[in-house]
Amino acid sequence: MSAAQRPILFVSLPESGLLNPLLVLAGELTRRGVPDLWFATDEPRRAEILGLADRSAVEFASLGDVFSELSAVSWSDEVYRQVTQPSRFKAHRAVIHQSYRPDLQAEKYRRLAAVVDKCEPALMVIDCVCAFAVDLALTRGIPFVLSVPFLPSNVLTSHSPFGPSYTPGDFPVPHSGLPYPMSFGQRLYNRLFKFRTLALFFHPTMGKVLSEDARLRKELGLPKPSPMTRIDRAEMVLCNSVRELDYPFDIPGKVKLVGAMVPPLPEASPDDDPTGVMGWLDVQSSVIYMGFGTITRLTRAQVADLVEVARRLDGRHQVLWRLPAEQQHLLPPRDELPGNLRVESWLPSQLDVLAHPKVEVFFTHGGGNGFHEGVYFGKPLVVRPLWVDCYDQAVRGRDFGISLTLDRPQDLDPDDVVDKLTRVLGDRSFRERATRVGEAQRAAGGRSAAADLLLGLPALT
Repeated sequence: MSAAQRPILFVSLPESGLLNPLLVLAGELTRRGVPDLWFATDEPRRAEILGLADRSAVEFASLGDVFSELSAVSWSDEVYRQVTQPSRFKAHRAVIHQSYRPDLQAEKYRRLAAVVDKCEPALMVIDCVCAFAVDLALTRGIPFVLSVPFLPSNVLTSHSPFGPSYTPGDFPVPHSGLPYPMSFGQRLYNRLFKFRTLALFFHPTMGKVLSEDARLRKELGLPKPSPMTRIDRAEMVLCNSVRELDYPFDIPGKVKLVGAMVPPLPEASPDDDPTGVMGWLDVQSSVIYMGFGTITRLTRAQVADLVEVARRLDGRHQVLWRLPAEQQHLLPPRDELPGNLRVESWLPSQLDVLAHPKVEVFFTHGGGNGFHEGVYFGKPLVVRPLWVDCYDQAVRGRDFGISLTLDRPQDLDPDDVVDKLTRVLGDRSFRERATRVGEAQRAAGGRSAAADLLLGLPALT
């Protein structure tokens, strides 16, 4: 990149699943000494952005406080119940109703516009859910790259029965959790899923939201929304997956499959590990790691069920459980916990844990990052999917022989969990397949390949 080149501006919503891959990519550029890097996201992420500095620095551009309506971490308990209910379509509908807020999107758009006016970026790198940033790039004519932490089909498949799509017409619609190919009943459900999604926007309640969106778009001079515009107009789509983890279809050339975005490891130093988790892992023979992301909320009964799972595995496997501090009051008294269970509210690096040779299986919610990172390190999975994309990752993991899914994810039946863990641990084929897919991910190049592709774009040369 020439010395006179204008900045690269990263833009992301504050959720870890969307932000983290961009943190890794921006960190790679700072280690290469790429100048004029900017990162725009919500204020609580300031320290992480500023901490990326290496041979070059990253300028943090605050988009203000987190809007609770747009942040899954701060959704009300009622909204959480709606988006994690057993009906996949109703959960999908709940996410749309909760997150489609034109007024809040417009406010973030205005704040980002002020950042763009200040830094005048040559290129924007945008998380694929950050619609206001895509709108701004399109309106200002700024070249942009999409960051996708999901399966490629997640952004290449239309939710509408009539919309443009890069996948075949009978391909499973995102958030349906359907396999491919499908039975007759599954094909019918898949088609109905699309029609029901379309019908949402004809409901009077949604009509008011659409009217507000149209008014704000006119006021701000934004283009009309189109489902595949973000793909069609992107300079490139960086997808943190590989072909081996999605059902087969023709992937457009601009979609670059680079695998999981993993920073240099070990990510944490011994000084960052005051509780000695990594040293504890070193002396174990077999460890199950349980981590359900930043959004999952467990009940007291579910916490008790997971403690019972560890108790039943005592004598065969150790269990490391990352349970957020705000949920630890749900645990039984410490002297009632089984001796093979270690509970931590914070880990110096989940990636260092997954990379550890003593970790045999990852018990996860199956979100985009966790799913790909677990397999990156050759770990088979047991998946408890609860919302949107998690079901899609879970069904592919099952079909490709790298994971098993709980029978009733909303429940945590100890019999079911122990059965799935025992089967994955006892059948070497799960580990062998996960190892092969992990090799494919590492061969895809991750952060290094993504940085090379980004710096080779015409906007930066």
